[in-house]
Amino acid sequence: MATLLAVDLGLRTGFALHGDDGRLRWYRSQNFCALPRLRRAAYSILHDLPDLQWLVLEGGGTLADSWQKEAERQAIPVLQTSAEVWRQVLLYPRQQRSGVAAKQHADRLARAMIEWSGAPRPTSLRHDAAEAILIGLWGVLQVGWLPTVPFVRV
Repeated sequence: MATLLAVDLGLRTGFALHGDDGRLRWYRSQNFCALPRLRRAAYSILHDLPDLQWLVLEGGGTLADSWQKEAERQAIPVLQTSAEVWRQVLLYPRQQRSGVAAKQHADRLARAMIEWSGAPRPTSLRHDAAEAILIGLWGVLQVGWLPTVPFVRV
């Protein structure tokens, strides 16, 4: 099965892997502490996902460059986005009035995605993992794996 990996960039990075049916396979958060560790992780994470068809990144700069270079070496297409872009697609305008409100609604929507996917429920869901889940949902919509959001938005 083809997969799409969404990455919420940062030294503390959120990850979410989606299948070509749009469903979430796994999600997690990882603290890399330093750029050299992140660069090494980009290689091994992408290398360890043999069915990876798409990489979706939120953010830019040197953190994004590390992922883009590794994806290019492994011939994986990359979509790059920003919070403003994917939030416009997935959140209602009233849910985006402030950064705090957007993060709260993103958390609820990520939990709805987890439930719809049948993925294990988190005991706690870090905001970077929650946002990676939604970046991945935005990505599967962009590449045409899902025609619309498959559940009621909260």
